[in-house]
Amino acid sequence: MAVTRPDAPVLLVSRGLGVGDLLTVVPALRALRRAHPEHRIVLAAPAALGDLVSLIEAVDELVDMSGPGPVPLDRPAVAVNLHGRGPESIVALNRTRPGRLLTHAHPEFPGVDGPPWRQMAHEVRRWCDLLEWYGLAADPADLLLDPPADNTADLLLDPPADDTAGSHVSGASAVDGGPYVIVHPGASSRARCWPAERFAEVAAALHQRGHRVLLTGNATERSLAFRVGTLAGLPHEAVLAGRTRLVDLARVVAGAGLVVCGDTGVAHLATALATPSVVLFGPVSPEQWGPPSTGRHVALWAGSYGDPHGNRPDPGLLEIGTEAVLDAAVNLIGVSVP
Repeated sequence: MAVTRPDAPVLLVSRGLGVGDLLTVVPALRALRRAHPEHRIVLAAPAALGDLVSLIEAVDELVDMSGPGPVPLDRPAVAVNLHGRGPESIVALNRTRPGRLLTHAHPEFPGVDGPPWRQMAHEVRRWCDLLEWYGLAADPADLLLDPPADNTADLLLDPPADDTAGSHVSGASAVDGGPYVIVHPGASSRARCWPAERFAEVAAALHQRGHRVLLTGNATERSLAFRVGTLAGLPHEAVLAGRTRLVDLARVVAGAGLVVCGDTGVAHLATALATPSVVLFGPVSPEQWGPPSTGRHVALWAGSYGDPHGNRPDPGLLEIGTEAVLDAAVNLIGVSVP
């Protein structure tokens, strides 16, 4: 994390959400750092994100907070609401008694100034626009992170000597000399989960083409990853789900030649670490949460909107077929990264 003297005035930032949510506010956090070099920037976010926060190089301290609050801090010089439109997040920040509050306007707080909330804005642009409304320049393209220096993930990338199914692989490289491919079948809501059988078809096709395929996910997604791996005929060791800390996952993504996933945190990791990606969108448009148009990312979307918190895969997401995903994946593998 950044280093500022401990007695400096505090600039508090609220973002009590997940991995992808954090990575969409990287440009805003860096803009705040540039605009307030004399302040100690304190980010209120889940403690589990600490490894990623340190890579942003714009935050001095992380205080643990999930959701809009309460915020465990008192009397900051400035409080910045990067959490949401309110009212919960505005109430929580007001309770810290800040000297100044930067937030979107909300009808329940007529005395709080700020820009109107634009529902269809891209999430990265939304927070840059908020700061620019207050006169702070922010660059939405300032998304990239340097890969973490922690090298413990390397142990996960070396297949055992008796792994006959993956014996054509040396270390983290595939037979064509390129890096491995990540398939990440999970998402935080069922609405954004493409069927396991389709992920398996894509994984199997890439494996048959000679690419080493790794399956990632958190501990709750381990059984899903094993199901995909079994259906795809991948070796047991291909399943990294539940075996990686966040810093490990970041290093694995940074070293990959391609990530195939739904609209979830790993998609934003791929963007932040300049790893080519194919991202499948369902109930939410890539115009709101998609990767930047840099040529190394493909966002697939059928064009229909739905409930992002639904308990079954979104009908629009199901319109995306395996052939379209595989075509995009094959076209992106080997894309050079400057």
